Amino acid sequence: MKVVVQNNQIEKAIKDLKKKLTKEGFFSEIKERRFYDKPSVAKKKKQAKAAKRRRKRMKKFSSLKFRR
Repeated sequence: MKVVVQNNQIEKAIKDLKKKLTKEGFFSEIKERRFYDKPSVAKKKKQAKAAKRRRKRMKKFSSLKFRR
């Protein structure tokens, strides 16, 4: 990952870096790894995350289906 600073605009470069890190999922990964989860809890979180993605995809698909 690379962020170029142009014309000494450090604030803009920091903003761009944060945007890229957020898009990559860096901050959410750090938040998840902050504390240890037991394997059973980790498995439940993983399943819940997958179900959320599935619901989101189905919502998007169903809204496209009925737009005729």
